[in-house]
Amino acid sequence: MVPDREKALGLLKEYITNENMRKHCIASEAVMRKVAERLGRDVDKWGITGLLHDLDAELVDHDPETHALKTAEILTEMGVDDDMVDAIKMHNEEASGKERYTEFQHGLAASETITGLITATTLVYPDKKLASVKPKSITKRMKEKHFAASVKRDHIRECEQIGIPLQEFVELSLDGMRSVSDELGL
Repeated sequence: MVPDREKALGLLKEYITNENMRKHCIASEAVMRKVAERLGRDVDKWGITGLLHDLDAELVDHDPETHALKTAEILTEMGVDDDMVDAIKMHNEEASGKERYTEFQHGLAASETITGLITATTLVYPDKKLASVKPKSITKRMKEKHFAASVKRDHIRECEQIGIPLQEFVELSLDGMRSVSDELGL
């Protein structure tokens, strides 16, 4: 079962109180929808997976050893599709104890991670608006290890493992986030 967006948003609001974390999840959803469209996959399934991927972040206090496992438990109990639960669980390899190997897993890891780099890049622009950000700026920031240092560039590069070159992935991701810029306040 793929929860509809209204139900997924309700879950997000129930489990996530931090507004920035909610925005991250909305941004991840938007990027996942663009990636799914590009790959010819189920846009709603991939989008909802992006929206719900950090559902347990506050429950486990962002603990990397347990993050995503509680989300997997919650969604499994609800009857959410196994491949969605698996992609969510595997976006945090540390908790799963395994390496990502499916297109869905790599897609979520890359998509949710690039949102941080795009947001950080946007915030250094004078107007702090996604509309002003150029894909080239994001690609340039990928090479700057000290810029948004917590963003794992190797996770973003997983886009290449699903057949999307980095430059194209940056453009898709930026387009996705622009589509929800009002919700993101960017």
